[in-house]
Amino acid sequence: MLDVGKWPIFSLCSEEELQLIRQACVFGSAGNEVLYTTVNDEIFVLGTNCCGCLGLGDVQSTIEPRRLESLNGKKIACLSYGSGPHIVLATTEGEVFTWGHNAYSQLGNGTTNHGLVPCHISTNLSNKQVTEVACGSYHSLVLTSDGEIFAWGYNNSGQVGSGSTANQPIPRRVTGCLQNKVVVNIACGQMCSMAVVNTGEVYVWGYNGNGQLGLGSSGNQPTPCRIAALQGIRVQRVACGYAHTLVLTDEGQVYAWGANSYGQLGTGNKSNQSYPAPVVVEKDRIIEIAACHSAHTSAAKTQGGHVYMWGQCRGQSVTLPHLTHFSCTDDVFACFATPAVSWRLLSVEPDDHLTVAESLKREFDNPNTADLKFLVDGKYIYAHKVLLKIRCEHFRSSLEDNEDDIVEMSEFSYPVYRAFLEYLYTDSISLSPEEAVGLLDLATFYRENRLKKLCQQTIKQGICEENAIALLSAAVKYDAQDLEEFCFRFCINHLTVVTQTSGFAEMDHDLLKNFISKASRVGAFKN
Repeated sequence: MLDVGKWPIFSLCSEEELQLIRQACVFGSAGNEVLYTTVNDEIFVLGTNCCGCLGLGDVQSTIEPRRLESLNGKKIACLSYGSGPHIVLATTEGEVFTWGHNAYSQLGNGTTNHGLVPCHISTNLSNKQVTEVACGSYHSLVLTSDGEIFAWGYNNSGQVGSGSTANQPIPRRVTGCLQNKVVVNIACGQMCSMAVVNTGEVYVWGYNGNGQLGLGSSGNQPTPCRIAALQGIRVQRVACGYAHTLVLTDEGQVYAWGANSYGQLGTGNKSNQSYPAPVVVEKDRIIEIAACHSAHTSAAKTQGGHVYMWGQCRGQSVTLPHLTHFSCTDDVFACFATPAVSWRLLSVEPDDHLTVAESLKREFDNPNTADLKFLVDGKYIYAHKVLLKIRCEHFRSSLEDNEDDIVEMSEFSYPVYRAFLEYLYTDSISLSPEEAVGLLDLATFYRENRLKKLCQQTIKQGICEENAIALLSAAVKYDAQDLEEFCFRFCINHLTVVTQTSGFAEMDHDLLKNFISKASRVGAFKN
C-alpha cells in the first residue's frame, strides 16, 4: 500500500494525520510543497509557498497544514505542476483551476501576474470537460473528454503547438495534424509536449535539442508531428522526464528516447537517443511507466508487481533497469528522485477496520473455520458451505442435500478451481492471463457471467502476437464476445506478424474462414 510518509515533507505530520490522507501531490524545486485531500474531502497545503503556489492568497510559508478554503467542496480528478511552480488542477466535474508562478502566462488567465489563489479557467473550455492535465516547466496542457488538447504558456520552442514561438496567454486548441484525431493521453517534458491518440500513434512538438521528440533529429517542432519510427507499434501511455521520453505499448513493451546523461533511457549507456529504443525489463510484461519533467529518473511496474528504476537515482547514474523492493512506482520518486516529488497525483487506499468483505477474504482456504474441502489434483482447498450457497447458483443445488465434507473435483485444474472459489470470497481473480482461459471455461460452464467478464479482462492483459490466435479461438469457443472483438482487433493491428505464427498456421478451418471474411470487411487487405 502507498505510504505518503516516505516523502520528507510529510515527516512533521502525525500518524493520525497521515491516516486521513486520500490524495496527495508533492511538488516544488526541492520537493518542499504539498497539496493533499483528506477522507472528508477537505484540501490542505503545506510548505515554502514559492510564488504563492499553495493558493492561500499570500506568499507566506507554512510548516503546518492549512486548509485551501477557495476549493472547498471540489473533488480533485487530476493535478500537475510546473517548475515555477505553477499548478493546474482538474475537478471530477471537469473544471480547471490554476495558480502559482505565471511569468510566462502558464496559468492561462491572460495575464503574467502570479496567481495567489486558484483561478477557474474557462476561456475556450467553458463547454468542455477536462479529464487529464500536464505541465511542462512553464507551459500547460489539458485533455478533454472528447479527445481534444488545449495548451497555453511558455512557447519559446513551440511547446504549445501553435506554429509560432509567441507565448500563449489563454487556452488554445492544439490542431494541425491532431485536428481530427481523438487523443487519449498527454504528457510534458521540460519544454516539449506529447499526445497518444486512440489508434496508438504518438504525436510530439516543442523543444528537441536532446532528441526527446523521437523524430531522429534535434530540431524543434512548432506543431504536432507523428513519430514515424513507431509505425506499427500501438502505444497506450507516454511519460516525460526533464528531457527524455518513455512510452508503453499495448503488448507491455517500453521504448525510450531523448537525453541520457544519467542513463535515464535504460539502454545500458549514457548516449542520447533521437529514435525510440526498446527498454528490456526481464521477460515480464510492463503495465505502468513513470517519469516527471523535474527529474532524470525513470520507473516501471510489471504485471508480476515488480518495480524497476533507472536514470538519476539519489546522485547515482543507473543505466539499466534496476529491480527494487518497492511495491509502486511512486516510492521510487519519494526515495530516489531529485527532488523528491511525486510524478502523479497519489491515491491512498483507506486502511480502516475490517469490513464484511475483508473478513470473508481472510477466511478463504482457512482450515480452522471451514466445513468443506475440495480435493483437486491431490491438494485440498478449504471452504464454507453456507458462503458457497449464498454466492453461487451451482452450489445452491449441488450442496443442498450433500452431507459430505470432502468433494473431489477432476474437471478443472487446481489453480483454476482455487481461483474460482477465491473469487466467490473476494469478487476478484488472481490468475495469470494464460490460466484465466481455463477459468473462462469454468465460468461458462457454471454460467457465472460476472466472473466471465473478469476473465476476459485478465486475458486481454496477456495478449501478444504469438498467442493472439489461440486467445481468439478460446473467446469464440466460450462465447466471450468482448474478448473475441478485442483479440480480433489486436490481430488486425498486428496482422503481418500474427499471420506468420504457428497459431495462425494451425487455426481451425471454420475460424480461419470467418477471420478472413471479417478482416476483409474492415479493410485489412487494402493496399
